[in-house]
Amino acid sequence: MKGLKLTDILVTIVISIVFGIVYKLWGPLYYAVKPIGLHVDQLIYGMWFIAATVAFLIIRKPGVALIAETAAASAEFITGSEFGIEVLLYGIVQGLFAEIIFAIFRYKKFNIGVVMLAAAASAAGSLIMDLYKGYIDDLVFWNLLLFIGARLIGSIIIAGAFAYYLVKSLEATGVTNLVRPASHEDYDALN
Repeated sequence: MKGLKLTDILVTIVISIVFGIVYKLWGPLYYAVKPIGLHVDQLIYGMWFIAATVAFLIIRKPGVALIAETAAASAEFITGSEFGIEVLLYGIVQGLFAEIIFAIFRYKKFNIGVVMLAAAASAAGSLIMDLYKGYIDDLVFWNLLLFIGARLIGSIIIAGAFAYYLVKSLEATGVTNLVRPASHEDYDALN
């Protein structure tokens, strides 16, 4: 596996800009479901981790998850995020935690299980940031468990399973072949 090329970085940035705009549009939805209670808002929080998993599944190289999540957070910030500049810190941490999971599997596993673990790791990174920022340390134990559980479940569903099947759908159209080199199996299929 070779390092990132300029085209890899540019494609990652384009993916990130798209998701950065999605992140910006996701904020009002997050606040719309927040009054429902029982941390239903945390079930949709996983959308803020999807750039890392989607970009990695498309490019499949070291560093892509971190770049993607950081760039998506930057795009969200530039478009006027209601969360302010701290979205950049969250983006770096969330991308780094996803990157760690992909590194553990040596950037060679692209199955749904690994993607779901990366999504859960991004959620863990965001929870650490929330704890550091003082957002969750006042919750009583049962409420904290509900908060953490809802965020993890939502992350696994959205940034894990949904991201995986989104990229699978893109692969079915052949669009990922534009950015990913042909594999040995591809050449064997030609014979």
